[in-house]
Amino acid sequence: MGQLSNRTIAVLSDSGFEETELTSPVERLKEEGATVHIISSKAGKIKAMKGDNEWTIDVDVDKTISEAKAENYHGLLIPGGVLNPDSLRKNDEAIAFVKDFFKAGKPVAAICHGPQVLITAEVVSGRKMTSTKTIKIDLQNAGAEWYDEEVVIDQGLVTSRSPKDLPAFNDKIVEKFAESIHEGQHS
Repeated sequence: MGQLSNRTIAVLSDSGFEETELTSPVERLKEEGATVHIISSKAGKIKAMKGDNEWTIDVDVDKTISEAKAENYHGLLIPGGVLNPDSLRKNDEAIAFVKDFFKAGKPVAAICHGPQVLITAEVVSGRKMTSTKTIKIDLQNAGAEWYDEEVVIDQGLVTSRSPKDLPAFNDKIVEKFAESIHEGQHS
C-alpha cells in the first residue's frame, strides 16, 4: 500500500493544460495508492497542450465541476498551461470548488500558471508561493510572497514553477496529501 491509500484527490482542469503537469502528478498519485478524479467544466474529454501551441493527448473527465464536491476529496491539484487556468478563472463553480478546499483546510497544489485560479479564488494573500515567472507580478499584486524555487510549501499549499520541477513537486504533493487537514490552510 502506498502513502495515499484511502485518499481521493481531485484534479481540476479544462482543456489547454500542460500535458506533463497533469499526467506526471496523476501517475505519481496513483502509484502511491490514491484514487484520482479529473474534474472539468464539461463532461467527456479534455485536451492537453505541450508548450503554447501544440495540442497533444485527450484525458477522460471523471466528473464535472457541478457534480463534484470538495467534501468528497482529500486534496486538490491544479495543473498549469496557459489556457487551462484562464478557462477555470471564468467559471464561478470552479472558483467556489477551490475555495471550499481552503475553507476545509485541505491541501491544494498548483503548478506553473495554475496559481492564477487561486488568485481569482482570493486565497493567496499572505501566502508563500511560486509559479511560472510570467505570473509572479500577478501573485504579488494579490498579496502573495513569491519565491523563485522549484517548490514552495505554505501550510497545506504546494506550488511549483514548471515541468522541470515536477520531481520535487510530485514528492511534496504526496507528502501534503498524506497529511490531510492543515489548520493554517483556511482562507
